[in-house]
Amino acid sequence: MIIQKINEIDGIADDIPGVVIIHLIEDLSVQYISKRGQAYLGRTLDEIKMSGPVYYNYFNKEDLDDYLPKVKALFDGNKLNESVSYFQQVRRDETMPWSWHFSTSKILMQSPDGNPLLSITISLPVDAEQHVNSKLERLLEEYIFFRKNRKLFLNLTVREKEILRLLALSKSAKEIARELVISSHTVETHRKNLRKKLNITSNYQLNKFALAFDLI
Repeated sequence: MIIQKINEIDGIADDIPGVVIIHLIEDLSVQYISKRGQAYLGRTLDEIKMSGPVYYNYFNKEDLDDYLPKVKALFDGNKLNESVSYFQQVRRDETMPWSWHFSTSKILMQSPDGNPLLSITISLPVDAEQHVNSKLERLLEEYIFFRKNRKLFLNLTVREKEILRLLALSKSAKEIARELVISSHTVETHRKNLRKKLNITSNYQLNKFALAFDLI
Protein backbone atom coordinates (compact mmCIF):
# COMPACT_ATOMS: atom_id res chain seq x y z
CA MET A 1 0.00 0.00 0.00
CA ILE A 2 2.75 2.46 0.99
CA ILE A 3 5.03 1.31 -1.81
CA GLN A 4 2.25 1.73 -4.36
CA LYS A 5 1.57 5.29 -3.24
CA ILE A 6 5.28 6.19 -3.31
CA ASN A 7 5.60 4.71 -6.80
CA GLU A 8 2.69 6.88 -7.96
CA ILE A 9 4.47 10.01 -6.71
CA ASP A 10 7.80 8.89 -8.16
CA GLY A 11 6.14 8.63 -11.56
CA ILE A 12 5.39 12.37 -11.62
CA ALA A 13 8.11 13.78 -9.32
CA ASP A 14 10.39 14.84 -12.18
CA ASP A 15 7.59 17.05 -13.53
CA ILE A 16 7.14 18.86 -10.20
CA PRO A 17 9.23 22.10 -10.02
CA GLY A 18 10.68 21.40 -6.58
CA VAL A 19 12.00 18.73 -4.27
CA VAL A 20 9.44 16.09 -3.25
CA ILE A 21 9.82 14.37 0.13
CA ILE A 22 7.59 11.68 1.65
CA HIS A 23 7.76 10.96 5.38
CA LEU A 24 6.30 8.20 7.52
CA ILE A 25 4.36 10.33 9.99
CA GLU A 26 4.78 7.95 12.92
CA ASP A 27 8.52 8.60 13.28
CA LEU A 28 9.10 11.28 10.57
CA SER A 29 11.50 8.95 8.77
CA VAL A 30 12.16 9.70 5.11
CA GLN A 31 10.51 7.17 2.81
CA TYR A 32 11.16 8.96 -0.46
CA ILE A 33 12.97 11.99 -1.86
CA SER A 34 12.89 12.90 -5.53
CA LYS A 35 15.98 12.84 -7.75
CA ARG A 36 16.19 16.64 -7.58
CA GLY A 37 16.45 16.41 -3.80
CA GLN A 38 19.01 13.62 -3.93
CA ALA A 39 21.16 15.69 -6.28
CA TYR A 40 20.84 18.77 -4.03
CA LEU A 41 21.98 16.85 -0.94
CA GLY A 42 24.55 14.79 -2.83
CA ARG A 43 23.11 11.53 -1.44
CA THR A 44 21.17 8.62 -2.89
CA LEU A 45 17.73 7.74 -1.58
CA ASP A 46 19.11 4.66 0.20
CA GLU A 47 21.85 6.75 1.87
CA ILE A 48 19.29 9.30 3.05
CA LYS A 49 16.96 6.60 4.40
CA MET A 50 19.81 4.86 6.20
CA SER A 51 21.02 8.13 7.78
CA GLY A 52 18.02 8.18 10.14
CA PRO A 53 17.86 11.27 12.38
CA VAL A 54 21.15 12.52 10.88
CA TYR A 55 19.04 13.57 7.88
CA TYR A 56 17.70 16.49 9.90
CA ASN A 57 21.21 17.97 10.16
CA TYR A 58 20.59 19.27 6.65
CA PHE A 59 18.06 21.70 8.15
CA ASN A 60 18.67 24.73 10.36
CA LYS A 61 17.36 23.86 13.83
CA GLU A 62 16.70 27.54 14.54
CA ASP A 63 13.69 27.31 12.22
CA LEU A 64 12.04 24.41 14.06
CA ASP A 65 10.08 26.50 16.56
CA ASP A 66 8.42 28.32 13.68
CA TYR A 67 7.22 25.44 11.54
CA LEU A 68 7.08 22.28 13.68
CA PRO A 69 3.93 23.41 15.58
CA LYS A 70 2.23 24.03 12.22
CA VAL A 71 3.14 20.58 10.93
CA LYS A 72 2.10 18.90 14.19
CA ALA A 73 -1.26 20.68 14.09
CA LEU A 74 -1.69 19.50 10.50
CA PHE A 75 -1.12 15.88 11.50
CA ASP A 76 -3.36 16.18 14.57
CA GLY A 77 -6.15 17.63 12.41
CA ASN A 78 -5.81 14.65 10.05
CA LYS A 79 -7.55 16.28 7.08
CA LEU A 80 -6.37 15.26 3.62
CA ASN A 81 -7.46 18.54 2.02
CA GLU A 82 -5.40 20.80 4.33
CA SER A 83 -1.78 21.89 3.99
CA VAL A 84 0.74 24.17 5.72
CA SER A 85 3.48 26.31 4.20
CA TYR A 86 6.65 27.57 5.83
CA PHE A 87 10.21 28.74 5.25
CA GLN A 88 13.21 26.62 6.21
CA GLN A 89 16.96 26.76 5.68
CA VAL A 90 18.81 23.84 4.10
CA ARG A 91 22.45 23.06 3.31
CA ARG A 92 24.34 20.02 2.04
CA ASP A 93 27.11 20.21 4.64
CA GLU A 94 28.71 22.56 7.16
CA THR A 95 31.04 24.09 4.57
CA MET A 96 28.10 25.59 2.67
CA PRO A 97 25.89 28.57 3.60
CA TRP A 98 22.25 28.00 4.51
CA SER A 99 19.83 28.29 1.60
CA TRP A 100 16.21 29.37 2.11
CA HIS A 101 13.43 27.12 0.84
CA PHE A 102 9.66 27.57 0.78
CA SER A 103 7.95 24.28 1.64
CA THR A 104 4.38 23.05 1.66
CA SER A 105 3.32 19.87 3.48
CA LYS A 106 0.12 17.83 3.59
CA ILE A 107 -1.06 14.39 4.61
CA LEU A 108 -0.61 12.12 1.61
CA MET A 109 -2.13 8.91 2.92
CA GLN A 110 -4.13 7.57 5.86
CA SER A 111 -3.93 4.09 7.34
CA PRO A 112 -6.89 1.69 6.98
CA ASP A 113 -8.14 2.81 10.40
CA GLY A 114 -8.07 6.47 9.34
CA ASN A 115 -4.90 7.67 11.08
CA PRO A 116 -2.37 9.87 9.25
CA LEU A 117 0.25 7.59 7.70
CA LEU A 118 2.33 9.42 5.09
CA SER A 119 3.04 13.09 4.52
CA ILE A 120 4.29 14.77 1.36
CA THR A 121 6.32 17.96 1.19
CA ILE A 122 7.22 20.00 -1.87
CA SER A 123 10.14 22.36 -1.32
CA LEU A 124 11.20 25.22 -3.60
CA PRO A 125 14.47 27.17 -3.31
CA VAL A 126 13.95 30.89 -2.69
CA ASP A 127 16.68 32.11 -5.00
CA ALA A 128 16.73 34.94 -7.52
CA GLU A 129 18.48 32.65 -9.99
CA GLN A 130 15.49 30.30 -9.75
CA HIS A 131 13.20 33.18 -10.81
CA VAL A 132 11.06 32.95 -7.69
CA ASN A 133 8.27 35.49 -7.94
CA SER A 134 8.52 38.81 -6.12
CA LYS A 135 5.65 38.03 -3.77
CA LEU A 136 7.45 34.99 -2.35
CA GLU A 137 10.68 36.98 -2.00
CA ARG A 138 8.74 39.65 -0.11
CA LEU A 139 7.24 37.03 2.20
CA LEU A 140 10.72 35.71 2.94
CA GLU A 141 11.99 39.22 3.70
CA GLU A 142 9.09 39.75 6.12
CA TYR A 143 9.72 36.37 7.75
CA ILE A 144 13.43 37.10 8.25
CA PHE A 145 12.57 40.53 9.68
CA PHE A 146 10.04 38.90 12.03
CA ARG A 147 12.58 36.38 13.35
CA LYS A 148 15.31 38.97 13.74
CA ASN A 149 13.15 41.44 15.66
CA ARG A 150 10.74 39.21 17.60
CA LYS A 151 12.48 39.74 20.94
CA LEU A 152 12.41 43.52 20.51
CA PHE A 153 8.69 43.45 19.75
CA LEU A 154 7.90 41.19 22.71
CA ASN A 155 9.49 43.76 25.02
CA LEU A 156 6.82 46.32 24.11
CA THR A 157 3.94 46.96 26.48
CA VAL A 158 0.33 46.53 25.38
CA ARG A 159 -0.04 50.33 25.21
CA GLU A 160 3.11 50.70 23.13
CA LYS A 161 1.85 48.12 20.66
CA GLU A 162 -1.41 50.04 20.37
CA ILE A 163 0.47 53.30 19.76
CA LEU A 164 2.64 51.53 17.18
CA ARG A 165 -0.46 50.31 15.34
CA LEU A 166 -2.03 53.76 15.23
CA LEU A 167 1.20 55.46 14.14
CA ALA A 168 1.52 52.93 11.33
CA LEU A 169 -1.98 53.92 10.24
CA SER A 170 -0.59 57.47 9.79
CA LYS A 171 -2.59 58.95 12.64
CA SER A 172 -1.27 62.12 14.23
CA ALA A 173 -0.40 62.50 17.89
CA LYS A 174 -3.59 64.52 18.43
CA GLU A 175 -5.75 61.87 16.75
CA ILE A 176 -4.16 59.10 18.80
CA ALA A 177 -4.52 61.09 21.99
CA ARG A 178 -8.21 61.65 21.30
CA GLU A 179 -8.81 57.98 20.46
CA LEU A 180 -7.00 56.61 23.52
CA VAL A 181 -8.09 59.43 25.85
CA ILE A 182 -4.53 60.43 26.72
CA SER A 183 -2.51 63.61 26.19
CA SER A 184 -0.55 64.39 23.03
CA HIS A 185 2.54 64.67 25.23
CA THR A 186 2.02 61.05 26.38
CA VAL A 187 1.71 59.93 22.75
CA GLU A 188 4.99 61.65 21.88
CA THR A 189 6.65 59.98 24.88
CA HIS A 190 5.46 56.60 23.65
CA ARG A 191 6.73 57.41 20.16
CA LYS A 192 10.21 58.18 21.54
CA ASN A 193 10.18 55.01 23.64
CA LEU A 194 9.16 52.94 20.63
CA ARG A 195 12.02 54.26 18.53
CA LYS A 196 14.46 53.56 21.34
CA LYS A 197 13.16 50.06 22.15
CA LEU A 198 12.93 48.99 18.51
CA ASN A 199 16.14 50.76 17.50
CA ILE A 200 14.47 52.59 14.62
CA THR A 201 14.83 56.11 13.23
CA SER A 202 12.10 56.41 10.60
CA ASN A 203 8.39 55.93 10.07
CA TYR A 204 9.22 53.40 7.35
CA GLN A 205 10.92 51.15 9.91
CA LEU A 206 8.02 51.65 12.29
CA ASN A 207 5.60 50.51 9.57
CA LYS A 208 7.73 47.40 8.91
CA PHE A 209 7.29 46.37 12.54
CA ALA A 210 3.55 46.91 12.39
CA LEU A 211 3.26 44.82 9.21
CA ALA A 212 5.58 42.03 10.36
CA PHE A 213 3.70 41.56 13.63
CA ASP A 214 0.20 41.81 12.15
CA LEU A 215 -0.77 45.08 13.81
CA ILE A 216 -2.17 46.44 10.54
